[in-house]
Amino acid sequence: MREWIYNSWNVVMDSEHNPLSRIPDFNTRHMIMQILAWMWCTVFGIIVGSMYLGVFSMILHVLILGAIAVTVATFETAKRKPWAFGTYHSYGRGRAYTIYHDKKGNPYKVYYDDNDPGGEHE
Repeated sequence: MREWIYNSWNVVMDSEHNPLSRIPDFNTRHMIMQILAWMWCTVFGIIVGSMYLGVFSMILHVLILGAIAVTVATFETAKRKPWAFGTYHSYGRGRAYTIYHDKKGNPYKVYYDDNDPGGEHE
């Protein structure tokens, strides 16, 4: 029983064990886990605040099912198309290009315009 609880926890809460582990960039995985955590906190906060008001029962069920659907969809996307979440590259202007990824996840360079002075801080 203890092992089942431990494994169940890891499948959902540990980005090294759940389908998000297929996303190569750790920062992107962490951000997605944070978004999912805030979504679930909001849903349960609404449930606790409205538990005794029967009028909102249907709304609460929709929120719970919607939150489950978003979580499952996020995990499935991470499992089937990990490149869909992209990666974050922070290269300086000295390189004169940035790296993007196509729909298959392959990286390619996009060169900056020579007349472009750079970002807002340059």
